[in-house]
Amino acid sequence: MNKDNIINEDKLRIEVTNKFIPYLKTMFDIHGDNLVSVFVYGSATGENYIPKVSDINSVFVFKKLEFAIFRSSLNVISKGIPKKIAAPLFLTKDYINSSLDVFPIEFLDMKENYILLYGEDVLSGLEIKGEHIRLFCEQQIKGKLIRIRQAYLEVGLKKKGLEALLKESLNALIPIFRNLVRLKGSQPAVKKTEIISQLCQMFELDENVFLPIYKDSTNDERIANQEVSVFLDKYLSQIEKLAMVVDKL
Repeated sequence: MNKDNIINEDKLRIEVTNKFIPYLKTMFDIHGDNLVSVFVYGSATGENYIPKVSDINSVFVFKKLEFAIFRSSLNVISKGIPKKIAAPLFLTKDYINSSLDVFPIEFLDMKENYILLYGEDVLSGLEIKGEHIRLFCEQQIKGKLIRIRQAYLEVGLKKKGLEALLKESLNALIPIFRNLVRLKGSQPAVKKTEIISQLCQMFELDENVFLPIYKDSTNDERIANQEVSVFLDKYLSQIEKLAMVVDKL
């Protein structure tokens, strides 16, 4: 593989270039003509990348994807992991095109934040339907609602860990919030606190429930100096309201 095969290298941060381009060349030496395209996505593509902290996420698209491809890649991938190069996604074009309804948010996030480094741009022409996004968001919201209720029944008398449960739940829902903002026709903010504010404004929710949970830095079963059960009640009510609204979008 010569340097002419690589495109958009100048769009990468130097820290990403120094790690990933040699990795890409080695992978190309192994897989050669079977590769359709390679791209990085996520924080490694922009200013949110933090050297030595952020992972470099990538996708390798193959013409044919057999188990031997995974086996022959193990040594390269194992050497990349200590350098914060996450194990890449190995996909085919057929798999991508047949999975847009199942993983709409994942592919939409990739499509909106990636740098193509080799081959065909398989993301640019993807059509991700709003109904698939809406259905996925509804599923995730209602799933989290069920899980929190169940967890409360399991540990409610002990209380220990309820604050952590709320934080984990909210952090997991923020990507869903981002895509609900998209469904409303707006560009999601970058900062998570601003995404929460956008969502609350658009769906008439109380950000004074969500923001204290996100901002709280302790795990002492209190949020904003109130018992966590106070926020749990409010949080569940807000999530239930959101689920009902999303169901009717």
